[in-house]
Amino acid sequence: MRIYFVSLGCDKNLVDSEKMLAILCRAGYELTDVPEQAEVIVVNTCAFIHDAKEESIETLLELAEYKKTGNCQVLIAAGCLAERYQEEIQAEMPEIDGVVGTAAYDSILEAVGQALEGKRSVWTKELTYLPAGLTDRVSSGVSHVGYVKISEGCNKNCSYCAIPSMRGRYRSVPMEELVEEAVKLTARGVRELILVAQETTLYGVDLYGKKMLPELLTRLSQIQDLVWIRVLYCYPEEITGELADVLRDNPKICRYLDLPIQHCNDEILRKMGRLTNRKQLEETIRMLRERVPGLALRTTLITGFPGETKEQHEECLSFVREMKFDRLGVFPYSPEEGTRAADFLGQVDEETKRARADAIMEVQQQVIFDTNETLVGSRFEAIVDGYLPEEDVYVARTYRDAPDIDGCVFFRAPHELLSGTFVTLTVTAARGYDLTAEWCEAQQCEEEDPIPAGSMDPALRNKED
Repeated sequence: MRIYFVSLGCDKNLVDSEKMLAILCRAGYELTDVPEQAEVIVVNTCAFIHDAKEESIETLLELAEYKKTGNCQVLIAAGCLAERYQEEIQAEMPEIDGVVGTAAYDSILEAVGQALEGKRSVWTKELTYLPAGLTDRVSSGVSHVGYVKISEGCNKNCSYCAIPSMRGRYRSVPMEELVEEAVKLTARGVRELILVAQETTLYGVDLYGKKMLPELLTRLSQIQDLVWIRVLYCYPEEITGELADVLRDNPKICRYLDLPIQHCNDEILRKMGRLTNRKQLEETIRMLRERVPGLALRTTLITGFPGETKEQHEECLSFVREMKFDRLGVFPYSPEEGTRAADFLGQVDEETKRARADAIMEVQQQVIFDTNETLVGSRFEAIVDGYLPEEDVYVARTYRDAPDIDGCVFFRAPHELLSGTFVTLTVTAARGYDLTAEWCEAQQCEEEDPIPAGSMDPALRNKED
């Protein structure tokens, strides 16, 4: 039987999707990218914010039409929406033949089988459960980049976030499983490994009694054909000097850190349930930049949190100008049912929330544009992501850019290149959020080494310096 699979939401969801695909393919199901041909359709849903819930519901209803116009016999809802709203789905969406919760994705085969027998079923497990031994994956994206989810759930209980209710408390995946999974991904052609979780910095505390992310990074870096390792979702209060030293000293670890701070005002941070204040954020950022030269810092902010005043918003604008984050994303606050913040007084109207988000991005845009100008003349090691035939240019990324969320480098090459190839490029111009570069012939690079994943500050390599 043919199966059509849709993965919505974050890269952590993508990992679950690829493991479900491996389970189904091992049982003999054949993948198709043509939904009208599929007898089975699975949607791994997201319910992080209101827009994500709407997208999940719309996708399910749209694909349900293939029961009338295509071959579809079974439609399965999996993931966060299925976990959080399983009763509502059963009562209000008769199009759905099976529901699979976030902790029960290892039951996908049974869910599909029951649905094919005409039995509408719900598969959920306690949110303390963590599927074990699922190290096989079926790639659903680019073959040279692989995500590894190192833990499940979260203990932080931020007042705006519904994740603990959908994913449970923090559970680390045993290190041996993660190394095995990474070895298999590398054997399949993955050259850049990206570690994800609701929070990566607490990895290992529940299993080993201490933070083990530095040790995990060291173990993974010993995989021979793995070239880059990148870490996302590091909570600032959990950053240690040991982690900074690994970023600095291990040449395979990208000098890139995703540090979601959400705000800088002490009162807003307190109401959010965050465990830092502005002074501590500044100290952490200063420590990281001092200990890890050339570090690219990414962060995320929330605008329009309940009670946020104009002055608190302006403080955030000033903070963004001062900190000069290399990458930054902004989300207007979304009141999620079941969270404490949804009942807070002082809810901010949508227009104001979005206007404040736009204002922050306008400031950040100038920060990035100015930073990119300083990179002109620098040489970088970059990974090729693809080719644009209409422009006859290749698209690549330096260590400063994570796939899909950050910038790119555009260049021409003297011969054909495969995605996943590492090349040396000289930056020739800044193009807004992106860069243009020229191919660096081997003999031209002998006098000056490229800037690899772990290296010195790119500004120190600028030809003009």
